[in-house]
Amino acid sequence: MLTLGLDYGTESGRVMLVDASSGAELAWRVVPYPHGVMERSLPDGTPLAPDWALQHPTDYLHVLEEAVPAVLAEANVTAEQIVGIGVDFTASTPLPTRADGTPLCTLPEFSGSPHAWVKLWKHHAAEPQAKRINAVAAERDEPFLQLYRGGYSSEWMFSKILETLEEAPEVYAAADRYLEACDWLVWQLTGVETRSECAAGYKGMWSKGGGYPSPDFFGQLNPKFRDVVAEKIESPMAALGDSAGGLTAAMAKRIELKEGTPVSAAVIDAHAALPACGVSQSGRLAMIMGTSNCHMLLADERKPVEGMAGFCQDGILPGFWGYEGGQAAVGDIYGWFFRNGLTGQLAEEAQSRGLSPEDLLTEKAGSLKPGQSGLLALDWWNGCRSTLMDADLSGLLVGYSLTTRPEEIYRALIEATAFGTRAIIETFESQDVSVEDIVACGGLAEKSPLVVQIFADVTGRKIHLPRSFQASGLGAAIHGAVAAGHYPDFKTSVSQMGGLQDKAYEPDAEAGRVYDRLYADYRRLHDHFGRGGDNVMKRLKALRREQSA
Repeated sequence: MLTLGLDYGTESGRVMLVDASSGAELAWRVVPYPHGVMERSLPDGTPLAPDWALQHPTDYLHVLEEAVPAVLAEANVTAEQIVGIGVDFTASTPLPTRADGTPLCTLPEFSGSPHAWVKLWKHHAAEPQAKRINAVAAERDEPFLQLYRGGYSSEWMFSKILETLEEAPEVYAAADRYLEACDWLVWQLTGVETRSECAAGYKGMWSKGGGYPSPDFFGQLNPKFRDVVAEKIESPMAALGDSAGGLTAAMAKRIELKEGTPVSAAVIDAHAALPACGVSQSGRLAMIMGTSNCHMLLADERKPVEGMAGFCQDGILPGFWGYEGGQAAVGDIYGWFFRNGLTGQLAEEAQSRGLSPEDLLTEKAGSLKPGQSGLLALDWWNGCRSTLMDADLSGLLVGYSLTTRPEEIYRALIEATAFGTRAIIETFESQDVSVEDIVACGGLAEKSPLVVQIFADVTGRKIHLPRSFQASGLGAAIHGAVAAGHYPDFKTSVSQMGGLQDKAYEPDAEAGRVYDRLYADYRRLHDHFGRGGDNVMKRLKALRREQSA
């Protein structure tokens, strides 16, 4: 028996065909989104302001149409062999729709309105709304704030919806529904609108047994926002491992599958990685390393931790309290430097040696000792998610000189992202939540040994690798197997389909001693610029917005 994992990331979607008994990957296909991430303009040329990041919802369906028939053909299997489908998605990535699920941005009257499009997780333009949500929630002592100990983020659902109400009220009025993209996709597959408890709990102020905040809270934010839940959000909830319904006849024909095939409740992409990594116990941190980093941890009891992006009962795996921490940019920082920091001299040397400039830069950075660059960076190129939860913070690099070389900068940026992860781990431990070791998955864990080794040296922890580097896709397939009833629970499915490699990265004690010294200075910079010692980063961002208006 086989399952499909539908894995939707920032730049592309992946479909994985998996053996439901062993977790073996039979075929997979990655499809880049035709419209990519829209950060400067809409398809019609309408310009976007700074801190915007949008997507086109039809790209998600394009992934299905391209990839599902392809993986079936590659593995030479039939639709009848597929017993379940799992869905994971980046979050919070909400979109407004009509009552039948039609995205507003696909209607001619709204195609030129930025607020009618999908707001990707890294859309940070709703920071003013997030700050007001936190202020009002603190004033009212709203219980949901305990779920987000760093405060509710501009990356999340209600910040972005409130932004739409206040900046494009005509879009807000026309939207019958607001959904996470994961829930919208499940709706397209099954014909039934349901909400994922995972996405609602970590991104949407919802709690198990408590539901959403009261209309009075939303009304205090804006009188026209009072009934947002009743009018545009409320619908049946689906727990992890639940079947959200069966594949519709129309969608089955469209993607060459069998009508009625069970589709799981959606799960956030980083959360899906845990079962694939064989994590079904407390104390092991799963670190999903990609454009950003997500840090997922299971705990046996409720212990709120400052600065976590979310903390929910049964939110990652049933039977545990699940923590989500994260860094808003990691691979994106490296990618920024690859695009903007490579010199002509380095490119010429790379060509003469038959290497890519990126591989040569990595080789040179790897030859440096910890601290040899004389540089130190803060990892806030896309704001700080955990533990400061402030999108108005920005990057910093200290120690430049006239002899600074590109590989020294690159190494300092890697070290900064590792320091950010260490700060998250230390925050867990300060609240008596144990982090014994780490499992690293995602593209960086697979392709960047230098990055993973530096993370091990900086954190002082052994870093395991999963059997599958396509952990989110495999995790989605595991969710599909549970939803289809192939396994009675996640514990059983994890033991059969997930797991680790024998290979692991051991921390180097000598490197660790140097990094302890650097990390002490990182914390001083972190606290000075991040905790109000100097708000120059925020003033610069405000000036940028003012001059870009």
